[in-house]
Amino acid sequence: MILTIRNIVPIIKAQWVGQNNTAIVEYISIDSRSLQNDENTLFFAISGPNHDGHSYIGELIQKGVQHFVVTKIPSTVSGTRGNAELSEAKADFLVVENTLDALQKFAAFYRSQFDFPIIGITGSNGKTIIKEWLNFLLSPDYNIIRSPKSYNSQVGVPLSILGINEKHNLGIFEAGISQTNEMEKLQKIIQPTIGILSNIGSAHDEGFSSVAEKIKEKLKLFVSVNVLILNKNKTICAFVNPKIKLFSWCSDDKSADVFITKKNIGELTELQVTYREDTFPITIPFQDQASVENAIHCMMVMLYFGYNQKVIQTRMAHLYPVEMRLKVKNGIYNCTLIDDSYSSDFQSLKIALDFLENQKQHKKKTIILSDIFQSGLSNEALYSQVSQLIISNKISRVIGIGETISQFKNKFINCDTFKNVAEFTNAFDNLNFENETILIKGARDFNFERIVSILEEKTHETVLEINLNAIGHNLSFFKSKLKPKTKMMVMVKAFGYGNGGFEIAKLLEHHKVDYLGVAFADEGISLKNAGITVPIMVLNPETTSFAAIIQHHLEPEIYSIKGLKAFLKIAEQRKLKHFPIHIKIDTGMHRLGFEEENLEDLIQILKGNETVQIKSILSHMATSDDLKQDAFSKSQIALFEKLSSQLQTELNIKPIRHILNTSGITNYPEAQYDMVRLGIGLYGISNDTDEQKELENVGTLKSVISQIRTISANESVGYGRRFIAEKETIIATIPIGYADGIRRSWGNGVGYVVINQKQAKIVGSVCMDMLMVDVTAIDCKEGNTVIIFGENPTVNFMAKQLNTIAYEILTSISQRVKRVFFRE
Repeated sequence: MILTIRNIVPIIKAQWVGQNNTAIVEYISIDSRSLQNDENTLFFAISGPNHDGHSYIGELIQKGVQHFVVTKIPSTVSGTRGNAELSEAKADFLVVENTLDALQKFAAFYRSQFDFPIIGITGSNGKTIIKEWLNFLLSPDYNIIRSPKSYNSQVGVPLSILGINEKHNLGIFEAGISQTNEMEKLQKIIQPTIGILSNIGSAHDEGFSSVAEKIKEKLKLFVSVNVLILNKNKTICAFVNPKIKLFSWCSDDKSADVFITKKNIGELTELQVTYREDTFPITIPFQDQASVENAIHCMMVMLYFGYNQKVIQTRMAHLYPVEMRLKVKNGIYNCTLIDDSYSSDFQSLKIALDFLENQKQHKKKTIILSDIFQSGLSNEALYSQVSQLIISNKISRVIGIGETISQFKNKFINCDTFKNVAEFTNAFDNLNFENETILIKGARDFNFERIVSILEEKTHETVLEINLNAIGHNLSFFKSKLKPKTKMMVMVKAFGYGNGGFEIAKLLEHHKVDYLGVAFADEGISLKNAGITVPIMVLNPETTSFAAIIQHHLEPEIYSIKGLKAFLKIAEQRKLKHFPIHIKIDTGMHRLGFEEENLEDLIQILKGNETVQIKSILSHMATSDDLKQDAFSKSQIALFEKLSSQLQTELNIKPIRHILNTSGITNYPEAQYDMVRLGIGLYGISNDTDEQKELENVGTLKSVISQIRTISANESVGYGRRFIAEKETIIATIPIGYADGIRRSWGNGVGYVVINQKQAKIVGSVCMDMLMVDVTAIDCKEGNTVIIFGENPTVNFMAKQLNTIAYEILTSISQRVKRVFFRE
């Protein structure tokens, strides 16, 4: 469908101000950072509590974007090349009251131009799994458009709908809500003809006054469907409009349209399905309740579509675990891998390429790509689009794997192709992977996990998984507490509080934080060498590191006369002008900083000095997390106000001022000044019980069961025989120990791990590389996953039991533990 600016103006009820209302729009964007933005993009400047898309209009114009949906027209457009008058910008502005509403109106109009079945899915859990399985089960017979990944929000749904084209004949879209008055908007956009209600669980309970309210809100998606598929349940059915036709299933109510019984066979589940007086078996490769229910919903769609038993049985038997994460892993030869080896369609490719740009750790970017499975386009048109997408994302090298992509090799620059993974493996040594970020993007049938295995750096089976979505959530949570003009510095010292320095710094840069903070120069140098461009402050610089700080354009904290003189000497030798420094004042922490009695000397040295520029004045609070020490905290703030004001007045400067750390952001909002410093809160840790509920867990430390053995009564486990079995006991050995950061005091019955959602007490002493747990009451086997900490036990719980602080638990995890970064 071809649309011009002139077409779009009445759809979104906009006022057009610009120069070319006949321009064709080919791409809709809300992300200023996407490399896919170009002259044919219509950018919706979405405003939220923590960001405003209008702020990036200037830099987008400089990148070639010409068309914008805005709530206000900027008088000037600012960017990296300074300011330009609007008349010089050659841009079109569509002015609306609310840009999110405009995006949703446009998507609703776009959806209304197509007339084919649309499946709408909602529920507390399972939406994405059902959607992906339905795509697998139905794609042999339909040209399907579906939500990419879990794009089910107020923004994600319209972006998903805008992927429809004239060749599609079936849509599958999911809708997620977290509060009332959201689903009605999504219903107008999706306009489903077939509904699936997966289940109602506890997710987002805080957004609803009751379960009943949540059910009613979710059911609004189905007000105009031809049929609603659900698990027959009296509680839910009581709220369903009786005018809506139901197609129900149940395992304990034979009045349902489909009656199902089940039994486990090995690691499989056999369903006995009774439908229209006919009973037949279906076998699925799962046993957990959630997967079984998700599979049944998919089967119900196939029954509704009239598939015969044999087709349903055959296809359902091949259902597979759905990987919903993009994972960042360390690769061999100093490479970084982005593992998206389970899907290959155009929409998810765009998301993966944006993630690659977000997480790239090297100048060279490579993509290993399988044949693209995309309904609705000819191969010629599809691979032309893929080629343009790869060019716009500045990919250095393409490696195509598959019969079809090999036929279109000439569409790609610097491209090698192979018919299958075996051919790629045979040629591996000649491909010379080194110092590059590699996106591995392939359809499940291509078994790209074999490629990941070849390229991944080999480490032991213990990993610390870092949830990048959770970091983004926590960052937004603390940003929501700030005044609009308050800047944010985020601390990434101590290897990102044990979570990984560069990867997190790259994400923070993507989120446009104002400053990063590190403890020592070598941490900052590593980030700069890896390509981080955000200003970096070094909090504890040693005088021996000043030359390196200058060389790598880091910004030192200066906390003593001796240190200032040493830095000035080196800076003057290099004839520097206005080099940024940060002045630390001691207001009561008594660790580092200028005291009140030092200020006159400091002023005399700096007055009239053009070698350095005071970028900020800061101090550090000692008790911001303890409201019992409120008087002391306020005295620190008062002293900071006095001394920083004195410096400003006598030096005639207006630097950034900052004193608040994570706890201070919450407890002393009146002292935000110009900037705050976010530390452990980013990683999901708070001392405040209520605030902790709002934060998401970032790090999950996992291992596996190496071996299981049974010992008799009076037999012992571990060094020193500190555990003696009172009865026959089953012991599992886990390959993680104090060399990995697990304190020895966590052993001997103090701590536990979680296996198959059950607690297993640690028995005996924690060894250097191993610990042992009692699994007598747990159904488990060698190779099962073991949770050391995460959601349960939490880091805060471990710290309390060990009489320490969460910082120590996190920063103790050694770097020999592999960090795996993922985004849902």
